[in-house]
Amino acid sequence: MDAQPTEPQADGADTRAAGLVAGGILLSRITGLVRERVFAHYFGVSAYADVFRIGLRMPNVLQNLLGEGTLSASFIPVYAELLHKGRREEAGRVAGAVFALLFAVAGALTIIGIAAAPIIVTVFTPGFEDLRYRLAVRVVRIIFPMTGTLVLSAWALGVLNSHRRFFISYVAPVLWSAAMIATLLYFGGRMDLDDLTIALAWGAFAGGVLQFAVQLPFVLRLEPNLKIRWAPRLEGVRTAIRNAGPAIAGRGVVQLSAYVDMFLATILAEGAVAALGYAQTIYMLPISLFGISVAAAELPELARGRDQAVGALRARVDAGLRRIAVFVVPSVIGILTLGDVIVGALYETGEFGAGETLFVYVVLAGYTIGLMASTATRLFSSAFFALHDTRTPAKIAIVRVVLAGGVGAGAMLWLRNYSLGGYPLGAVGLSTAAGLAAWVEWALLRRKLRGLIGEIGAGAGLLARLGVAAIAGAAAGRASLSLVPATAPGFLAGYEPVIEAAVAVPAFGVVYFGAAHLLRVDEASRAVRALLRR
Repeated sequence: MDAQPTEPQADGADTRAAGLVAGGILLSRITGLVRERVFAHYFGVSAYADVFRIGLRMPNVLQNLLGEGTLSASFIPVYAELLHKGRREEAGRVAGAVFALLFAVAGALTIIGIAAAPIIVTVFTPGFEDLRYRLAVRVVRIIFPMTGTLVLSAWALGVLNSHRRFFISYVAPVLWSAAMIATLLYFGGRMDLDDLTIALAWGAFAGGVLQFAVQLPFVLRLEPNLKIRWAPRLEGVRTAIRNAGPAIAGRGVVQLSAYVDMFLATILAEGAVAALGYAQTIYMLPISLFGISVAAAELPELARGRDQAVGALRARVDAGLRRIAVFVVPSVIGILTLGDVIVGALYETGEFGAGETLFVYVVLAGYTIGLMASTATRLFSSAFFALHDTRTPAKIAIVRVVLAGGVGAGAMLWLRNYSLGGYPLGAVGLSTAAGLAAWVEWALLRRKLRGLIGEIGAGAGLLARLGVAAIAGAAAGRASLSLVPATAPGFLAGYEPVIEAAVAVPAFGVVYFGAAHLLRVDEASRAVRALLRR
């Protein structure tokens, strides 16, 4: 991301669209963080936390293979292009046929997953025995149908995004988290952890149904030509299937990588799987807010203008990279310098103590090494998808996965005999390898895309100014912690981590945006002016 930027050609609508996506994601992520805090309160970093993390991850193969990532590469470009050309009736037929295809495939895989749950758990979690094994089988059988509904929810997201209706599809996951929060709060004090784990799985299933159901009325209103029929020979469907093949292969490789990490983590001591899950929740927040939001908003526009001049396409990518950088550079510096404060504020309650906070923070730091790269590659992939090229991102994903798996296994074995607060540092080796591999994927994708549209990037000068501003913000954030008493008085006792975050994070943000404004970062200046106007 070191090219000198051209003037952005994206108009205010692009920024508003990305803002709507980010707003929906922010609400869903905030709810998700609340869910994680409640989860941490009841389960901590325990065997039960491992079981639910594993049970939630394994059936997600359906969502990862057939969900938003694949539909963004295959269905959305075809559907958005048909809408742009005024072929609305054909667009409705294509959308209905894709729904029928997804319903059939997801339904069949769900049935297989329920029946084969004992085999799946045995193969992918060799470290699970007795209690963890029995519970994992029961959880997987409940969660598999949930992921089928989430695949259909991703189809609804594709339809809504193509009609430039971004907010509802990205805020819908609030219902998924809310269902699990309600389950934990209602049953948490009434059940032992065995039964609570199963109840939470049913809560997740109910949330998945709600997430799809809330989007359906909007889809039906926007797409009056929707005809759900089995029509795999329809031209648009054939194009989507052709584009989906490499995308599914790429998602499958990524899924395999996640299973490799999970496989390895189950061999470590209890709590390693849970720690990876807690860290990933925080790591994914800036990726979702600032990477997925920009990439999702740009994809339909890039698909509509697939034949536009190379210079215009390059300008859209550059503008997107700059919008991403303004928020992700401080996210990287902030997590590395204040990550312990953030983890403590989010999770330190009940069964999750100071030792767990430190361990999850170290794991999180490993992932954060690749945060900037992981966020930018979302936009690079959208550019390839808009050009109906799903093969290049898939091939490069294979390289990243092989590298992450190989380096991660070696680092885990090297660190497995070391511990931090009683927890195995092998998990840190897995997260660090993933962070480093993300930069390899970024470099390869950027090189390929640069060969198609020319030099791209946010600009070295901009990145340097953002880095200086972020470091100033981090210094202010750490310094502000001296103002927080070691023990909070009265009714605030026990909430010290939350108080620290409430002081340090705003201090970081104010100093960062102020310094960026003084350093003439236009995007930061606009944010400051908008805040002052309010």
